[in-house]
Amino acid sequence: MNKTTALFLTCLLLIISSSCSKRLSGVHWNFLDKNKLDVQQVDFEYFSGKAKINYKDDELDIKAKANIRIKKDSVIWIAFSSVGIQGARCLISKDSITIVNLVKKEYYVFNYDSLTKQFNFDVNYEAIQAAALGNLLVNRNRSDEVIKDESFYILKQQSGSVSLSNYVNPKTMKIERVEMLENPSKNSAVIRYYDFQMVGSHAFPFSEIISLFYKGKSGTLNTVIELEYSKAEIEDKELKFPFNIPKKYERK
Repeated sequence: MNKTTALFLTCLLLIISSSCSKRLSGVHWNFLDKNKLDVQQVDFEYFSGKAKINYKDDELDIKAKANIRIKKDSVIWIAFSSVGIQGARCLISKDSITIVNLVKKEYYVFNYDSLTKQFNFDVNYEAIQAAALGNLLVNRNRSDEVIKDESFYILKQQSGSVSLSNYVNPKTMKIERVEMLENPSKNSAVIRYYDFQMVGSHAFPFSEIISLFYKGKSGTLNTVIELEYSKAEIEDKELKFPFNIPKKYERK
């Protein structure tokens, strides 16, 4: 895996792992009725955050800082700074994901159709934004299943060949863990959220770990991404999203 691929995965998973939700206590309901599982959804106009990222796979060990900005239903913007990827920018729009390397003067464009085929999961802006807010990646439907263990309500869902298990804290109604399994390949991902702090009226996980297990030429590979937020804000003011590609930059 080269650094650009690692940067793309970090960018995508950074968005997938950033989550907010309202804190709710004293909730009582019959867990057998999945329609009463009130997983808290967040509403906003603008979001901004700063985070430290550690990315590690079988080849790379990268440490980076990231500034993140989101405009609801429109755009997600990330600026990376680190040795090897200093000056990188990522823009996630309604139709594509673009990464610009300002040091190497090159850029990459990923469309959602190709990403959907690559990951065997419906990748689109709405799904990424939903994950960025801690909302469910897959809309609720009648085939969903709700069970309860000692600590969580577990909402089980299916999206194509991908099975999802959402572990919901019964006191906060916040998703604290998401497990995804792509059934034919057995590739899997686990996202865990820690260190919840209030950001305005929302609970936000300031520490997160994403673990990927996927098949490679040499066998099963493991990628781990750790994130630690130093700042997270729901913004009332309009944010700017500076992003341009100079004509001399080469598309890869």
